[in-house]
Amino acid sequence: MSQKTLFQAIKEDHEEMYLYHDEYKRACTASDVEAQARWAHQLTWEIARHAVGEEIVVYPLMEAHLGEKGRQLADHDRAEHQHVKELLYKLESLRPASAEYGQTVELVMASLHPHNDDEEIKDLPLLEAAIGADSSRQAAVSFKKTKKLVPTRAHPSAPNKPPFETVVGLLAAPVDKLKDWFASFPTEEEMEAAKEELKHRDHDAAKGRADAE
Repeated sequence: MSQKTLFQAIKEDHEEMYLYHDEYKRACTASDVEAQARWAHQLTWEIARHAVGEEIVVYPLMEAHLGEKGRQLADHDRAEHQHVKELLYKLESLRPASAEYGQTVELVMASLHPHNDDEEIKDLPLLEAAIGADSSRQAAVSFKKTKKLVPTRAHPSAPNKPPFETVVGLLAAPVDKLKDWFASFPTEEEMEAAKEELKHRDHDAAKGRADAE
């Protein structure tokens, strides 16, 4: 199988976010508070790593290759990330069974959907046209590697640009991973079933945007 492009790597993450949110909603429908907590932790874990990975790898590429337009897009995306990080940070202080917890999860997703769609419809196609297929695949590798090293929880007060974000992230990541040991996550069986469902999902951002207009 050929190496994924940056667009494909980012879109794959977006699909995972939507799937974890759907699993969370199923747990809510079933009134399974423990499952709600497991899937909310999984969702938070994915969003936090994805956001910092983009801030360290993707947005600097936009600034470097798209000129002033790239800088505007990157700053806009960072501001949207900041809002989501603040919501995720708030979520950590709430009880999964509370109404405010569920409301906060939905606010996170309400912010992420248009942000993710903008990346898929506008930002990434512009960037990939500017850097070419080979550089896009190299950026995808760098993005995936970076996600393995960054914090797994939201840190809204941390810098959101390299090099300072990189340094702070490397310091925060071990602490986050220690906290993760004490948080509940989906079981192996639940994750295997989710991965199988993921194979059949393909959110079409452009069509969804057109249908909503």
